[in-house]
Amino acid sequence: MGGRWRSDLDAVFARDPAARTRLEVLLTYPGVHALFLHRIAHALWRHRWRLLARSLAAVSRFWTGIEIHPGAQIGKGFFIDHGMGVVIGETAEIGDDCTLYHGVTLGGTSWKPGKRHPTLGRGVIVGAGAKVLGPVVIGDGARIGSNAVVVKSVPEGATVVGIPGRVVNKGEHTDNFEAYGLTGQMPDPVARAVECMLEHMHRQDAEIAQLRDGVQRLQPLETMMPVEEIVCVLDDDAPEGEGTRAGNT
Repeated sequence: MGGRWRSDLDAVFARDPAARTRLEVLLTYPGVHALFLHRIAHALWRHRWRLLARSLAAVSRFWTGIEIHPGAQIGKGFFIDHGMGVVIGETAEIGDDCTLYHGVTLGGTSWKPGKRHPTLGRGVIVGAGAKVLGPVVIGDGARIGSNAVVVKSVPEGATVVGIPGRVVNKGEHTDNFEAYGLTGQMPDPVARAVECMLEHMHRQDAEIAQLRDGVQRLQPLETMMPVEEIVCVLDDDAPEGEGTRAGNT
């Protein structure tokens, strides 16, 4: 247990440049407080001291603004940055070296007993406000962009953005920490689709303008035969009885 707590403290210094001293982290970081109390509550939960475990979790939520069910399984090196509004459900499983930002929800989508919450692999980063719902599996090294809503499993090393979450980068797993789940650029697929439509419209406008210029050069309006002359020609060439009909038309 002591080694796991040291790993949790080391994770703070590795991923938060604002952290200066261990005393400061121990006294002022709500994510560290919530995780420390969860370790105790989880041990009580495993020994079937369920009411005491839930009571300790309630105290932790009141004190830190972070709600972690005592049944949730959390690996070492876990870091909750800022933390306000984080919710982690009972059957959630979080691997080593994961990072969650404020407003993250690891929630369930079913009322039935059993596995209802997500499983996070090693080194997963979940950006601020993101929601990961249901018994989905988030692969090692995956990044969940801020405010994304993930309802399907995510492959290793991928980056997910949007509502619902869409994979925009299938990069390979890396141990480099990238704040807020960013992996280079995270394009919005909807915005990109709109850009493609606008580009297509501009190309069509240019092609129509070229066609109009070509038609005008090929047959200038001044040289075209008047409509009256066309009718007279038809009247002269038509058989008897049909010229009048053609002229009437």
